[in-house]
Amino acid sequence: MRNDTWRPSARLEVLRARARLLGHIRGFFADAGVMEVETPIASRAATTDPALQSLQTSLSGTGTKDRTLYLHTSPELPMKRLLAAGSGPIFQICKVFRDGERGHLHHPEFTLLEWYRPSLGYRALMAEVADLVRCALDRPELSVQQLSYRELFLDHLGLDPLTADPKDLRRAAEGIPGSREMDLGRDGWLDLLLTHHIEAALGRGWLTFVYDYPPSQAALARIRKERVPVAERFELYLEGMELANGFQELTDPREQRRRFAADLDKRAANGLERLPEDLEFLAALEVGIPETAGVALGLDRLLMVATGSAHIDEVLAFPVEMA
Repeated sequence: MRNDTWRPSARLEVLRARARLLGHIRGFFADAGVMEVETPIASRAATTDPALQSLQTSLSGTGTKDRTLYLHTSPELPMKRLLAAGSGPIFQICKVFRDGERGHLHHPEFTLLEWYRPSLGYRALMAEVADLVRCALDRPELSVQQLSYRELFLDHLGLDPLTADPKDLRRAAEGIPGSREMDLGRDGWLDLLLTHHIEAALGRGWLTFVYDYPPSQAALARIRKERVPVAERFELYLEGMELANGFQELTDPREQRRRFAADLDKRAANGLERLPEDLEFLAALEVGIPETAGVALGLDRLLMVATGSAHIDEVLAFPVEMA
């Protein structure tokens, strides 16, 4: 019997579309004077984020002590080390790895575009992200919608996500299958409401940017101190799909150490392994990185939009089950 499992999952015309997409992106950054860089995929440090799980490998036979290495979930921290060294604006296209992620929009190995713009604010970076997506997709007609996270929840659910009681969030989620059995914190309920009641309607025919998130969802973004503080963070949606996540980057080394420690404590509370944090990145923060806005954009998802694909496997040459 003939075995066709060697064939790529994606059609050849989709693979050609991927090549064109990468060419458009590199041309965009060449015109903008942004330098392409490469940083290591394997590191002695792992992500501390409790929501992300690093894939591990081991290094041996090098004349040094055997050690565990972690495949990066993002090139963010080494790229920020380059910013501290005076690189100026930089971008990178690379494979990143996240364990435990598999579905129609998720794959444990995927292609990420990440870039950093010193001296640029996160609201200005949103405009550059829109220009990049228009260029990559060759869709100059795409218009932009901008909504704060607060406006988004008020418009769709009549709830203020920055002040609503968790009991009100739980009640709003009652129609979601399985929600009655869930025991979630405030951010868990907000994420559930966003993914099940709001996301599918975002970016339908235009680029929707959602910005100014709750401080508890800041990740590595700066928090703006106001009467009701917000994290200077944005996400981009197109055709109901989240494509990008951007920050006004945190540059305070003491606050960064505090967040790493909080992440590790949360990992321990959730029964997860306590992983090594990136000490070289913290050293670079002590030297100082310029005020910077940065963003990561999932290229496989962008290609899904470009080709009208419904499953991430349709844009990958060989998904993990065929690798």
